[in-house]
Amino acid sequence: MKASKLHEMSTDELSVQLKDLKQELFNLRFQNATGQLGNVMNIQKTKKDIARVKTILRERELKSAAQR
Repeated sequence: MKASKLHEMSTDELSVQLKDLKQELFNLRFQNATGQLGNVMNIQKTKKDIARVKTILRERELKSAAQR
């Protein structure tokens, strides 16, 4: 997922996206442990997407704190 697309989302949408990505990561890890996962790179991609979402949420948090 592109960071530019994430920047366009609202904070609530990002929170939902983060929850979905964490659930997806859990499922991918479970599939990997049981030997059902075909492409293990999906785990790494999901982790990076989680990091992108968390970074944007943190940027917004710091920006709102600076405006106060």
